[in-house]
Amino acid sequence: MSRMQFHFDNSPAPSADHNPVAGFDPEFNSVVDYIIRITYRIWEGKQIGLVYDYYSDDCPIYTLAGYAEGAEAAVQGTIKTLSAFPDRTLHAENIIYSGDNDGGYHSSHLIWTQMTNLGDSEFGPATGKSAQIRVIAHCVMKDNKIIEEWLVRDNYSLVEQLGFDPHEVAQKWASQPVDPNGPFAQWRDAEITRVSSIDTSRKANQFNSQTHAGEFVSTHLHNIWNNRMLGDIQLLYADNIVFHGSANREFNYKEQVLRYYLDFLGAMPDGKMALDKVCVIPNSHGGHDVSVRWTFAGTHTGNVRFGQPTGLPILIIGESQYRLKDGKVIEEWTVFDELSILTQVYRHRLTQTTAE
Repeated sequence: MSRMQFHFDNSPAPSADHNPVAGFDPEFNSVVDYIIRITYRIWEGKQIGLVYDYYSDDCPIYTLAGYAEGAEAAVQGTIKTLSAFPDRTLHAENIIYSGDNDGGYHSSHLIWTQMTNLGDSEFGPATGKSAQIRVIAHCVMKDNKIIEEWLVRDNYSLVEQLGFDPHEVAQKWASQPVDPNGPFAQWRDAEITRVSSIDTSRKANQFNSQTHAGEFVSTHLHNIWNNRMLGDIQLLYADNIVFHGSANREFNYKEQVLRYYLDFLGAMPDGKMALDKVCVIPNSHGGHDVSVRWTFAGTHTGNVRFGQPTGLPILIIGESQYRLKDGKVIEEWTVFDELSILTQVYRHRLTQTTAE
């Protein structure tokens, strides 16, 4: 019997792809079909209780704003968001995936989400304003359930569009107590330690982007971020790269991307990036789409991108998708929560002031 029998279901029709996945409900034709249809049912269809069906009871959900665990936490978080943004829609711009039946599947779900702020939210009182931001949800799926998720949202752009000052919101968030021995603090500290210890030795990039797209992208990223070979941006990107970034950044030339990289590293000049999961699919341009889930850690000692230097170890989780054509990246989408980075900085300042 279908899970949706006797229930409202206005999700899209099954995809034309027919590549069913062992252990998943037979109604889903593929991993992509599963992601699109359960997302639509839960959010647009408001069938929030389906989270109990599609998330495991112990599923960890990582965001830079906090840590949650299990289907019940996901249900409560979804209700809170929809109470503030009841008309929220989630359009799938791309889904890049990899995996198998034994180890499970990873999916990088790039979402263009639109919403109207009709209720009070974690950002402040209802404003009645509309906003559009990008989100990437990276899920690990096995046996019809999501068993692990990393969620990155462009909250900085969202609060700006709602009419709030991101720094004021970050200060408000920073004033909320965080248990130093709680799961979020422990996860954050462990991630900073893990990323700070990665090997930064330069790697030889002998990969052909047509046949080894994932290795081609990840090796260039390692050399650029961890070995400071920023000139290799010239090898990775096409001249007319189209870049979509957090905080509503839009670039059209690789020189702008280079300045962006320099500015980012300038705030945390000892920073390192762990390239945690790479997925690859063919695209319609004769090349490949590559997703990279990454974690960055560095000490805030440089420029004032995130305010005056504090000496704070900063953690960032993010995800990027790259579209390759003719051996170069022609378009990139990168999402991370810059509002939560500011919150880390303001919380540190508040702690230092209190200690004095």
